[in-house]
Amino acid sequence: MVTRLLGWVFLCFALLIAGAVLYLESGRGNVPIIFSPVQLLNATWYSYKNEYVEAGSYRTLDPQRGNVTTSEGQSYTMLRAVWMGDKQTFDGAWHWTQTNIYHTGDHLFAWLWGKQPDGSYGVLISQGGETSASDADTDIALSLVFAYARWQDPKYLDSARGIIGDIWNKEVVEVGPTPYLTADNIETTSGNTYAAINPSYLNPAAYRIFALVDPAHPWSKLADSSYTVLQKSISSTLDKKLSANLPPDWVEINRATGALIAIPGGADTTNFGFDALRVPYHLALDWAWFKDPRDITTLNMLSFLSSQWSENHTLGSTYTHDGTVVIASEAPAMYGGTVGYFMLAAPNLAQDVYSQKLVFLYDPGADKWKKSLSYYDDNWAWFGIALYNNLLPNLAASIPMNAFKQ
Repeated sequence: MVTRLLGWVFLCFALLIAGAVLYLESGRGNVPIIFSPVQLLNATWYSYKNEYVEAGSYRTLDPQRGNVTTSEGQSYTMLRAVWMGDKQTFDGAWHWTQTNIYHTGDHLFAWLWGKQPDGSYGVLISQGGETSASDADTDIALSLVFAYARWQDPKYLDSARGIIGDIWNKEVVEVGPTPYLTADNIETTSGNTYAAINPSYLNPAAYRIFALVDPAHPWSKLADSSYTVLQKSISSTLDKKLSANLPPDWVEINRATGALIAIPGGADTTNFGFDALRVPYHLALDWAWFKDPRDITTLNMLSFLSSQWSENHTLGSTYTHDGTVVIASEAPAMYGGTVGYFMLAAPNLAQDVYSQKLVFLYDPGADKWKKSLSYYDDNWAWFGIALYNNLLPNLAASIPMNAFKQ
């Protein structure tokens, strides 16, 4: 009896082994685990919080830069939290932001906070850390409007209103009748002939929402000038002999004429790199929410990206304004930022970019990224995946118009 039982056990085991071999040889063993984009975004949000959001304080850390915290980092955490419906993280990040980097003289935010030479922590004034960054101020305000839409607490909207007003008052310069968003709060008072502009800070979708919260200022004109700056900076040669039709990381605007030029010397270059990669994302997001045809017109100018992909099946992480490779190595942030271009201007390539360079980063078995991504790569891979799957809703669209009245 025992011998017969052992025989059946061995037979079953042999059949299992044979079935496994046949399965693997059939190619089905290479079929990836099925998972949804929502699962991916949930899992990587959880791992992001574990790795980059300090427990207890909700300060967003950038370990690659000595655990400093930037207003940008806080804004990304707040945006992701409100889109994920994570009120605890949102409120914690907003509380830390108010407590530690909120300006005392206005409603904007110091851009850099961390460990000082004496060992204490605070705004890094010696590195210009008290200056605002208009992209972060914009994203923080937008996240607060969304928080009001999601959780119906008027305190969020009141806070957003103050920030939005001071973005206009402190970070916008006017050239004749036309307003332009500058990089920070010192450009408007410097008295210099030129003011610095970072094209990747321009966010037409946010300005359309700000117009509802702050009707006293002509936000639609700021959206209009954003397309002007983007299209001119893309097509102009700037400091090169020709343009590859890539948006630059930085330019300057002449306060009298509106002419755009390269910023002379220094680190603020006309390269298409870790700043400018955000331009296609902002245009694609505006198209998703508001369908402005200028989004498509501007994205169509960036055909260099589809040419590079078709030739190499990769994108470098930095190019000069004339298209010369500066850094050939790949960065997830580049694909997360530019996937919006492929979606709308080169849809025949979009699926390959998305699956080979973004979804590929995720391990569905472990339910996290295959390997740890940097703070910036983590954010922009996540934003790109969410954008591709239409999972970044305009939460403000649900707010009734009478709610914006003071």
